[in-house]
Amino acid sequence: MTGAYKYFLTYSGVRMPLKLVEPLEAGELGNRNTYFRVTHDPAGRLATVEKVVYGEVELSHQYAYRDNGTLAHARIELGDEVTEVDCDETGAPIRS
Repeated sequence: MTGAYKYFLTYSGVRMPLKLVEPLEAGELGNRNTYFRVTHDPAGRLATVEKVVYGEVELSHQYAYRDNGTLAHARIELGDEVTEVDCDETGAPIRS
C-alpha cells in the first residue's frame, strides 16, 4: 500500500477492479454516511476498496495483479461472507 486512503462517493460498472468515481476530500467525509476508501499498491493499481457505512466497513475488495498488470485474484468480503475470485490472463473472472 502506498500513501494514505483516497475517498470516493461511488463506483461505476460491474467489472473488477471497481472503477471509483466522484472523489471526495477527507474533510468532506463528516457529511457522508456512506463512502468508499481505497488504497493503491506500489505500482499505482487499486489494492483495496472498502465501503464504509456509518463508520463501519460493510464491504471490502482486495486485489492482486500479475506482472503484466492484469487482475489475477480478488477477495471480496461482505459481512461474514468471503468470496475468492481467480481471474484469467485478461483479468476476467474464471467461472467454475
